[in-house]
Amino acid sequence: MQDFSKTPDISDEEVIQRTQTLIQSGLAALNRNQALKNIMGLIDLTTLEGADTDEKVRAMCQKGMSLETLGLGFPNVAAVCVYPTLVRTARKAVEGSKLKVAAVAGAFPSGQSPIQIKVEEVKYTVAEGADEIDMVISRGKFLQGEYNLVFDEIAAIKQVCGDAHLKVILETGELKSLTLIRRASEIAIQAGADFIKTSTGKIQPAATEQAMLVMLDAIRDHYDETGKMVGIKPAGGISDAGTALKYYILTDEVLGNEWMNKQCLRIGASRLVDALIDAIK
Repeated sequence: MQDFSKTPDISDEEVIQRTQTLIQSGLAALNRNQALKNIMGLIDLTTLEGADTDEKVRAMCQKGMSLETLGLGFPNVAAVCVYPTLVRTARKAVEGSKLKVAAVAGAFPSGQSPIQIKVEEVKYTVAEGADEIDMVISRGKFLQGEYNLVFDEIAAIKQVCGDAHLKVILETGELKSLTLIRRASEIAIQAGADFIKTSTGKIQPAATEQAMLVMLDAIRDHYDETGKMVGIKPAGGISDAGTALKYYILTDEVLGNEWMNKQCLRIGASRLVDALIDAIK
């Protein structure tokens, strides 16, 4: 068993100050319009509602594939993200394009199911054609200090993902402190996450700049130690250009240019596409 309990305490005040400094520094050197165009190509265009239908998913896929035709210099989005039962619809809708199909699986959004059920749902979702799996950690178990159980669940799900990339959602708004966000990041990374992701978008607070910075630091430190690049995905409440720019800048400032592509950086959003179009117009 690994000992994940020794994460050094992280100062909220220091993280807040550093976050502000990094964003201000990045904004000063930023080509805003080019950054907004780049952000479009990093979006996981998402619908995760109980009322989602085949028709709604097909329309979302068409929107994500049509941005290059607007004449505004936008690329298409990176992926669409749906529930497992709509993966097959999305897979067919994006056929012939470069868009990936992501899906939430593994008892999203609560994580409150036995691991056997989580694993079977992930197997089903991959078999339906998902390129990427967005899973949630068991926050209740994590907050009880059962860190190795959380590690084992992530590792078990990673194993059944096959070729599909695994994004591990920490649900940072439920983790109570930046120190625990760092600990959850380390567990997810060591268990095999291809990406770590802030939030489900189903609770408040969702993504925050401070949580993002702590997660970026964990990725950077892991890379310095192992040479392995792990991706990052802020999600939840990112619906305007200004907010998206802050997460984009933080990633660039902490991790550098190697991470500034859809293989390493995604932004989960349902409304951001329209906001970016308005901002460029």
